[in-house]
Amino acid sequence: MDTYLLPAAMCELPPPWRDLTYRRSQALEALALTEERREQARQVLRACLPDRRQSVHDWDEELRDFYDDRDDHTLDEADAWLTRIMPTTSQVTRERVAQVVRAWADMGIPTVPEPPTEQWVDRVAVEWAASVRQALAYDAFAFIERATTAGLPNDGESEDAALLAAAFVRVGMAVEAAVRLLVSLGRPRGEQTLRELVHDDQVRDFRPYVRSRLLGLRRSVYEDRAREVTRDEEPLLPEGLQRLPHSWQNDFDWGTTAPDSQSLAQARSALEACLTVECVPDDAQMCSDASADRSAIAEVVRALMPYPRLVTRERMNEAWRECQSLGFELEGIDAACFAKVWCKKMADRVTAGVFRWLADLPQGGGSAGDKEPAVLSATASWTAELAERCARRGSAVEEAIWFLHRTDDVPDSREALARLAFDPSLPATTRNAAQE
Repeated sequence: MDTYLLPAAMCELPPPWRDLTYRRSQALEALALTEERREQARQVLRACLPDRRQSVHDWDEELRDFYDDRDDHTLDEADAWLTRIMPTTSQVTRERVAQVVRAWADMGIPTVPEPPTEQWVDRVAVEWAASVRQALAYDAFAFIERATTAGLPNDGESEDAALLAAAFVRVGMAVEAAVRLLVSLGRPRGEQTLRELVHDDQVRDFRPYVRSRLLGLRRSVYEDRAREVTRDEEPLLPEGLQRLPHSWQNDFDWGTTAPDSQSLAQARSALEACLTVECVPDDAQMCSDASADRSAIAEVVRALMPYPRLVTRERMNEAWRECQSLGFELEGIDAACFAKVWCKKMADRVTAGVFRWLADLPQGGGSAGDKEPAVLSATASWTAELAERCARRGSAVEEAIWFLHRTDDVPDSREALARLAFDPSLPATTRNAAQE
């Protein structure tokens, strides 16, 4: 007796949902977004939802690179056998999978044993069944998302759709489509569900993706806050940084700023101010072990405080609370420590931006009567000194040393490089960079 691989509810789906061929997507495109059809899509999701976490991947993943290099369509033909033998959900059975596997063996697919073993048939059966669930769920979520974008679902439908989307994320199936639907639901329903998911241990390796989409939904809130005036708020950065007009959104890039006496004085003031920003212990440098998490935390801080003048105690506290609500692991990092960490990171980014700008300025002598080289030569002593101090402090080391190399025709820069290159108290990476 043949064994059905899908639950009865999936085998009994109405058209076009039962169709496993390319015709399903064409039919769904033409399907009206009526209330009955929307309920049908949610019913598809309920039928497809597995009772435990799934690992969904294709049977041919290990062969794709091999065949793609040959520009060979063998795997496409092999895939076509699945829906040729099982064109509807009611026909997804183990015996039919065995027929497909035998066809693959006849085609000479290298990983298929000849004759096919029972274990290999079972493996393909499990993967095909999971793939069918996921494909149908993707289409159902996309259908509901279209309806949501059109503003059709009522509150009850939206609540039901959000619960289903969360359930699929927890079992690791059709995650991207489920999260896209939650984003389309917007605030407050979609946002609330995404917040719950980033705190849910079942979400596991999908957490960074869920959080990134939640951040996208929250970005307008951060931007509104950044437009508010810092009235009666406590500034956290030195005055020399508060006056800086360049934005963190542009990595504090000075762009085409002309190297006149005013801009050079501002650069010096910014560098000196950065050197006064409190350093933090190494164990407090990172609020999370994952680089993706550090980048996302930076996104929150940067969006709330894009300019140094907006870096205040109150906004740093907001950023700390926001990161906690987003599910970041901030163990041992209180609001005060969080503020110190990110003030230092901002100072380091400003320092890097200043030295990039200085290094790109014309170096050496100019034509007679050209005032620019005279202005630049007047900066030689303080720029080399500040670059050395920053490198020793571990602040924008790469940019500071690159600037010294760019200006190594100046004695002060050469001497600074020599001191950095042979100081045993400095990290090897700093010494090596100075020596190159």
